[in-house]
Amino acid sequence: MSDRERDWDFYLRTVSNSARDSSFANDPASDPSLLHAVKKLCDFCRQEEKYSEDLVARVYPHINKLFQRSIASLSQPTSPSGILLLVILQFFLDFGEVVLHDADPSLRTFFRSCLSREFADPVVAAATLDFLNVNKNKLLFSFPNLLPQFFPLLLKLIAWNGEKLEKAFLKVYPGLVSPGSFLPLFPSLVDLPILVVALEKVERSSGSLIGSSIASIQKSAAPEMLLALMDEAYTGSTIGDGGGDSESEESSTIDVADPVFLELLKDENDGLAERHWTSPGVAAVLQAATNSPQSDRLKQILNITPRLLDMYFTIALRDANNSLICALIPILMARNSTLFPDKNYMYEVRRRLLEFMLASFQRSPDFIALLKKPIVDRLGEAYDSPEKTELALQLCWAVGEHGGGGGSHKDAARELFESLELLLYENLSSSRLGLRQESINSYSRNFRKSSQSRLLCFVITAIAKLATYHRELLPRARVALGKVARSRISDSRVWRRARDYLGLMDDPAICLSILGPSRPSHGHPHNPGIVNWNDGGTKMIAHIPFYILGEQEGPPFHDFSFPDILPRKR
Repeated sequence: MSDRERDWDFYLRTVSNSARDSSFANDPASDPSLLHAVKKLCDFCRQEEKYSEDLVARVYPHINKLFQRSIASLSQPTSPSGILLLVILQFFLDFGEVVLHDADPSLRTFFRSCLSREFADPVVAAATLDFLNVNKNKLLFSFPNLLPQFFPLLLKLIAWNGEKLEKAFLKVYPGLVSPGSFLPLFPSLVDLPILVVALEKVERSSGSLIGSSIASIQKSAAPEMLLALMDEAYTGSTIGDGGGDSESEESSTIDVADPVFLELLKDENDGLAERHWTSPGVAAVLQAATNSPQSDRLKQILNITPRLLDMYFTIALRDANNSLICALIPILMARNSTLFPDKNYMYEVRRRLLEFMLASFQRSPDFIALLKKPIVDRLGEAYDSPEKTELALQLCWAVGEHGGGGGSHKDAARELFESLELLLYENLSSSRLGLRQESINSYSRNFRKSSQSRLLCFVITAIAKLATYHRELLPRARVALGKVARSRISDSRVWRRARDYLGLMDDPAICLSILGPSRPSHGHPHNPGIVNWNDGGTKMIAHIPFYILGEQEGPPFHDFSFPDILPRKR
């Protein structure tokens, strides 16, 4: 017998013995030689091209039985089983066709039974990402729903292990996005910092996260344990503290089946669920996170999440269909004001949300008409907070820029116009002063005036653009802008802009050039503010750039005539 054959027999006996009842059968991962033996057997099967099928057939029954025993031992582990199971899964993927083994159930079992317990182990987490990257193409082709189904569990890998796994995770990340996971994935990404806070609270309450499945808490036979964990997570105290009356208001609001808690810590994608971030539990967690120093893990995820959102939005614009993007935009609007309370994080995430929303409207202006109801609702919230004001500003710009959805959506454009009218009149009303009465004390007087003026400028511009696109709205636009021009409010920029727009409307050619649609209309290319001077030799040009004449009083300041600037035929 050659050395190679002796090695083969030795490793095969090692695996066979581990697969049977023995001193370490209840936890095969506790045998230090077993992992090496399985790896060597896999190497033998890959190297022996002539006899590989025979070798695979001989080793497969033992490998398969070892996999089952390893899974069964996870309930009482003595050492992490993830590395051993990943090597076995690699064998199933490489030689599954030879032995007619469907790897899909085995992969799902690994995620549900092993990774859900060992995601916090940095070695297992790194090995899992390496395994997914090596087999990425095979997984996406043969098991396209696997990664999208378990994206909440994979997000725990990056949430808990941070920047040291970011590079490997970004390679796997596109595989998490599918039609079934596209919408649920977004709130999970935005809430990664809250997930970190929840995991850290659970760890402080129950000890190490390695070896216990958090998702199984909701099925626990001891509900009082869950109550203790959630009490710690939400209020900072435990049932056993004795620091307060168990019948107090704080304790009585905590339910053993709190949907927010379970939604945060789930392992599988079960669709888009409503997250009640106004619940007392979540408010307590966020308040505690704000008042306490940030952990290194939390700081890292606050930096990582914006980069994950960048890739998510890039994939969305490249691969997602219009139906999914249209369904995503109202979620963006809702989450714009409900983010983890870190100043820099909120700025970075909101900037990306608004940029993606405007890019979506640019690609498909019809979205504005289809999303008329949520847009109107957000315009009505323009006074509530600075972030809602900024969202309303961007929506005003989009509505005007894209003509309320286009010429084929006149009814939607009319309703959006009416909402802009209402917003305009509310700002002009002396009873509101541009902000809700109860929030006046929240901002300085100068900031309040600047915010109101900025909002008014956006609103009157949107009204003027809508009326230019939909000519039937011109009479109402003149009335609205006339009220602003006559109001002479303290900020002259507002009423002067309204006056200028009124002057533009008296010359339709100039108005169309400056405020008209940015997309071709009726087959004629047109860009606002751009004059096609080459037409000057054949027809009258009334498209004088508006900025040349702006803010000027008295006679024209220029000393050129039209023949000087119009091209002549020679």
